[in-house]
Amino acid sequence: MKNDERIESQINKLEEKYKNSGQDLSSYLDGLLYQRYLTYWDYIHLDTLLSIQVPRTHFPDEEIFIMYHQITELYFKLILHEQKQIVEDKSQDLAFFIEKVNRINNYFKALTSSFGIMIRGMEREQFLRYRMALLPASGFQSVQYRMIEIYATPLENLVHYTERENYSKKDGIEELFEHIYWKKGATDLTSGEKTLTLKQFEFRYTPRLLRIANQVKHSNIYHKYLQLPEDARNDETLIKSLKDLDLNANVNWPLMHMGSAYRYLAKENKEVDATGGTNWKDFLPPSFQKIIFFPTLYSEEELDMWGKQWVDHIFNPANK
Repeated sequence: MKNDERIESQINKLEEKYKNSGQDLSSYLDGLLYQRYLTYWDYIHLDTLLSIQVPRTHFPDEEIFIMYHQITELYFKLILHEQKQIVEDKSQDLAFFIEKVNRINNYFKALTSSFGIMIRGMEREQFLRYRMALLPASGFQSVQYRMIEIYATPLENLVHYTERENYSKKDGIEELFEHIYWKKGATDLTSGEKTLTLKQFEFRYTPRLLRIANQVKHSNIYHKYLQLPEDARNDETLIKSLKDLDLNANVNWPLMHMGSAYRYLAKENKEVDATGGTNWKDFLPPSFQKIIFFPTLYSEEELDMWGKQWVDHIFNPANK
């Protein structure tokens, strides 16, 4: 096709595209003529992006703390971007499913490997001082991570393991949500009183999380896997990808948090409270929570031993 023929073909396609908009093509071409050239900094809103790090103190390392958490939230958004595509897909295409899960795993791997910035990239004394200006804010309040969990698996799999036998998919979403595991991490075990951190989080995000949980109660990633044809469910590549996702989200990621918590909040057998008052030493270890997105992919022994070898490594001083 000659150059002028190709241009004519493209113009015809544009006319077809815009014919129902109420404007003729020439109006859109005028807009294109007057439009400024796009720049990199405008496209990604660079000036805005670099202006949203606003420390609360004069300690230099606080800016590292802010930026790292902002980067983390962007990775969470990438994960949710892929999860939503899996949840909304109607094709049951195995290759599509595997590709999206692998992307999620890559994002988690990047997050896990980058956590060294938090563990080794700040001065402990600076952290222990500027953190007091952050009360009662806490990474516990990351709603995107809670959304990731809800998109991944039914709420009954997110109920705290000590109560999981008492609840099942027959229970309503609201009832299951009230007993979700992470609420125990921000509740005083003696009085049963919720921390201010949890109260703030529930007030702001409970309606949104319940809405999502109801939307995906039959179409979360675990359900999408179970709805696949039998030969696709037994695909070794898919099973490995889903198991990797379980490990990345429910073992490796919380363990990196533990490493950071031990670096900054534990020293000489004297623990420092987290900013949100969360029970971090009881809340973070994977074997204490036993959150598993895809439980039918594992043997009983694997379920029983979930995360124990990694936690033993963290707690055993000889392994540090």
